[in-house]
Amino acid sequence: MASEEEKLALSPGAILGARIRHARKQKQLTIKQLAQAVDRAPSLISQIENGKREPRLSLLKAISEALSVTPSYLLEDQAPDERARLELELASYQAQSSYQKLELPQLNPSSRLPTDALRVIVGLQRELASSRRIHAGTPEKARAENRKLRGEMRAHDNYLAEIEQVAADILTALDMENGPRAPGDLERIVRHLGYTLIRTDDLPAAARAIRDMKNRRIYLRPNQPGEKYVRSLGLRSIAGVALDHDTPHSFGDFLRQRIAANYFAAAILLPEKPVVTLLQAAKKARELEVGALVDRYGVRYETAAHRFTNLATRHLGIRLHFDRVSTAGVLTKIYANDGISFPEDVSGAIEGQLVCRKYASMQAFKQEDTSKPYRQYTDTPMGTFFCSAQIVTTSSGKYSIGIGVPFADSKWFAGRDTKNRFASTCPDPRCCRLADPRLASEWDGKAYPEVKTHSHLLAAVPPGAFPGVDDAIVYEFLARHEQDK
Repeated sequence: MASEEEKLALSPGAILGARIRHARKQKQLTIKQLAQAVDRAPSLISQIENGKREPRLSLLKAISEALSVTPSYLLEDQAPDERARLELELASYQAQSSYQKLELPQLNPSSRLPTDALRVIVGLQRELASSRRIHAGTPEKARAENRKLRGEMRAHDNYLAEIEQVAADILTALDMENGPRAPGDLERIVRHLGYTLIRTDDLPAAARAIRDMKNRRIYLRPNQPGEKYVRSLGLRSIAGVALDHDTPHSFGDFLRQRIAANYFAAAILLPEKPVVTLLQAAKKARELEVGALVDRYGVRYETAAHRFTNLATRHLGIRLHFDRVSTAGVLTKIYANDGISFPEDVSGAIEGQLVCRKYASMQAFKQEDTSKPYRQYTDTPMGTFFCSAQIVTTSSGKYSIGIGVPFADSKWFAGRDTKNRFASTCPDPRCCRLADPRLASEWDGKAYPEVKTHSHLLAAVPPGAFPGVDDAIVYEFLARHEQDK
């Protein structure tokens, strides 16, 4: 039986033609004999059987009578047998532009071609199609998908109403309108979704969590002593259940599901209604700051900053930008709907580019006490922005998390009285990329730094529907734990 994806690739006309051909051969008629029986030209019957023409209803009835079958039999939406399905599937693959670019000849299998040989040929075509669809994850492809997704989120002001509603419904059903605050709340949410939460320390290394849809289980690693933010990971792991996520069919699908999972976790941890009430009160008092969400809900600063971008435009009328910058000045995450621009490569990708050294996200690394938020005004070719940046420490190093707004909206924020002010003329290289002329003349050609090359710069996106996760290891893990029921 063809998979649903294979069925979708076969046109109704092609399937109809294959069923007519199969019925004709079962009746032991030639194309010429069938054409004579229905008073049509043999060339027309041939075109119908090859899926190039579709018969009118009157002709379909005549053909069915000549073949001693019903019209409904001929109109069924699947190939009549394995051989016909293989032939149709092969034709479908060969019609794709990716095959035609190979400039290989079209193979029209005759009855002399053994079915086993046809199985091999179609199997190879399936593998090539799968490789093109999922495994062709070059860094360029990943950046293109990320750029497309960033545009989609900007079009929605980073606010996803459907996910907000799903989160609100779950919290209301469990009487957690202010978010999960007590031990065991994560388990309650999992049970509400019809799953069982199991903590185990033998999860595959590349997986943060695994959802077993067969036995309706969710596997997480055990809580670590003093681990404060395990709730966020747990919520991301169950997002697929709450949001009905299936196996992603492309890297773009994978990215969208990851964004949705992060959004869902934040919407549970920082529920829309109480958070908006808090933010609106802070705006009225002209004391808006991300840190207030961290203090109230006990989440990571980056989670709170992301959540602020979800709600600020929709509920506060404030456009803004968010950036995550490494100590080397590399942009790793970005969101903006306030008119500011960040450096892009030739493909339009921002991630991986170097941010202006005069931006708050870079200046924050220079302050003596990096535990405090750093604020500054930045004059740019796009206008003046008020920005706040906080240094955070992760397993992969230190990052600066920045939130910025146009000058006109600075009046709503705490720290607006800062005296820090810088002028940036980026992308003009004279702003911060060109060395001091005196130093350049002294050291040009005399310096050779040993570059720390990140392996991901040279590697393709790991293969598979879930990049970097080995299916074989996951299946072995699930089979092993299924025996423990």
